[in-house]
Amino acid sequence: MSASGAGGGDLAARQAELVATLVAGGPLPPGFAPGPVDAARRALLRKRAGDVARHWPLLAAGLGGSWSVTFASWAADRPTNGSLRDGWDLARELHRRGELPPLGAEELAAREAATRYDGATAPRPRRLPALARVGGTVAVQLAGRVRLVRPAHR
Repeated sequence: MSASGAGGGDLAARQAELVATLVAGGPLPPGFAPGPVDAARRALLRKRAGDVARHWPLLAAGLGGSWSVTFASWAADRPTNGSLRDGWDLARELHRRGELPPLGAEELAAREAATRYDGATAPRPRRLPALARVGGTVAVQLAGRVRLVRPAHR
């Protein structure tokens, strides 16, 4: 019998359940051992944290040794939207909670000044001058260049 036969739908459903468990905090599907699935889930979260840190190096550096734990707790029940957007969403969440480190505030303010991102669609470059304020940081974008007028780390 082929994978598209009568059993193919069941296999596809089981695979979807497993993926949801691994990357979006879904429940453990029947027939899978919890230990190996949890180990794979943690490994995928570490890999995802590394990918996000490459796109958001100041945010990751600002959190220091707590970066992996902070990211993993935030991302554990969220499917990825891509490294750039995941970092952006995390930075906005930390800012909303008052937990964004100064380096992360600078990075977020620069991104907000240079790029439009509504949390749902892909980021797009801004064409008009823009001002962004995140915490104690103020960033200005003019003619495609972003300058920090008031950095947070001083």
